[in-house]
Amino acid sequence: QVHPVESGGGQVQAGGSLRLSCAASGRTFSSHAMGWFRQAPGKEREFVAAIGWTGGNTYYVDSVKGRFTISRDNAQNMVYLQMTSLKPEDTAVYYCAGAPTPWTIQSYEYEFWGQGTQVTVSS
Repeated sequence: QVHPVESGGGQVQAGGSLRLSCAASGRTFSSHAMGWFRQAPGKEREFVAAIGWTGGNTYYVDSVKGRFTISRDNAQNMVYLQMTSLKPEDTAVYYCAGAPTPWTIQSYEYEFWGQGTQVTVSS
């Protein structure tokens, strides 16, 4: 299992950029798929992006394609979400999560969750 801890959230104006980081402790990090989810007030949690254990597989929800990039550094047990061209509708709490499988885009397989980091995009 892994224990994710997110950082890097904050407030930014529309059109700006932020990079979220996720430090995921655990000896088996490199065998986990990792993902980013978000939840805005009054809305359901949304699966934003995922990356497989080698970094060779990635997934993005349509609304962030071309703007967000997920990456990982298995040597450092880190996962990143580079967010550019941010929009007010990207405002949410962003969660890092791990799944005990090399690759999956099934959200229910993501078992290990961080506490979240707030991203606020102002217009």
